[in-house]
Amino acid sequence: MEQKNDKKVIRSWAFFDWANSAYNLVITSTIFPAYYSAITSDKNNNTIDYVTFMGRKFVNSSLYSYAMAFAFLVIAILSPILSSIADARGNKKVFMQMFTYVGGVACCGLYFFEIDTLQSSIVLFVIAAIGFWGSLVFYNSYLPEIATPDQQDAVSAKGYTYGYVGSVILQIICFVFVFFPAQFGLSGEAQASRLSFLLVGLWWMGFAQIPFRRLPKGSPNFKTSKNNVVTSGFKELKKVWIEIKQMKQLKRLLFAFFFYSMGVQTVMLIATIFGEKELHLPTEKLIATILLLQIVAIPGAMLMSYLAKYKFGNVRVLIGVVVIWIGCCVAGYYIHTEMQFYVLAAVIGLIMGGIQSLSRSTYSKFLPQDSPDHTSFFSFYDVAEKVALVIGMFSFGFIEEVTGSMRNSIVAVAVFFIIGLIFLLFLLKIVPRQAKDLNLPA
Repeated sequence: MEQKNDKKVIRSWAFFDWANSAYNLVITSTIFPAYYSAITSDKNNNTIDYVTFMGRKFVNSSLYSYAMAFAFLVIAILSPILSSIADARGNKKVFMQMFTYVGGVACCGLYFFEIDTLQSSIVLFVIAAIGFWGSLVFYNSYLPEIATPDQQDAVSAKGYTYGYVGSVILQIICFVFVFFPAQFGLSGEAQASRLSFLLVGLWWMGFAQIPFRRLPKGSPNFKTSKNNVVTSGFKELKKVWIEIKQMKQLKRLLFAFFFYSMGVQTVMLIATIFGEKELHLPTEKLIATILLLQIVAIPGAMLMSYLAKYKFGNVRVLIGVVVIWIGCCVAGYYIHTEMQFYVLAAVIGLIMGGIQSLSRSTYSKFLPQDSPDHTSFFSFYDVAEKVALVIGMFSFGFIEEVTGSMRNSIVAVAVFFIIGLIFLLFLLKIVPRQAKDLNLPA
């Protein structure tokens, strides 16, 4: 293992965020959901838009939510198995590469997404999501291996910052194609959108070569390698859970993270479709809004890192951010105008990167720093997040189908945040004073 806090290694690690965040922005947040909503809509605001998938009729936006929930469920099942194999063989970088290439190729395949290819394109969309989230299991587990506890907030924020910058650059490039298709010989906005999906795949796989060249392969755990790698991953999760139950701080943090993650990712994944369906905003305004949201997220992530390190500590900052998320959910239920949507998007932009970055680094700090099983602990972290996302996305889609309104689904999201807040408040009571050097509250 290389020495921790090596600037070149940290920079290379952060470039993985630069590479794959283009997927998170273009595919899950802006152009893809706007394109999906446009081609599956009958353009009549007084009717409900339905699509047929696998022989069943769905509300178009509910199918989107269910597809994402299914992708997260697959990752929740696969990641313990793959983490076990990576831990046994010391080759987690190989799995980062595998998921990256699977996801990147799937994004390239979305270039052929039209209404006639809806079924196969939804499958590719799910595969791309599996590639993205699967790679993060191994990417996140590098954090305690490359940075000491006092540097993990800043390193985690650096990764998110690189991600926002890289994704915004590609988003602007895609913007130009979408807004001026004729100048590039494209048939229109639809083809320009599909070209964006192709560019995401190429960008993702191309820039990922930087961390692939520099990051360490990993250290094999020969004890694990003697076990059944298919079942040992789940046994390892059980073992980690037994350890976590003895660590009050980590257990309460995980419960809090589980519930507020249901809300954070769900809001980020459905924001564009909400703007199109509920507020009837045009595609170009939605894309511009989410792009602004990403730009605002850069100083937001840096601000959260600064407040945690120098002012209030990690847990108090997380509490404050979750309170703001609850306020955003309440506001989201009532907004009806374009300007209200823009203001809400700006606020969400400030806090979305901060809560993700700070959650990851706070979890990392609570871990036994000398443990050789960081991949297993982060596998547990990622499984918890994916199960939370399955519940969050499925709940959002199901409530919309039953009630006919996405606004009612926002109420469920607010409840998730409130439960997460309660666990954070419980955590605040038991953080020891000796943890002050880890930037946790005294």
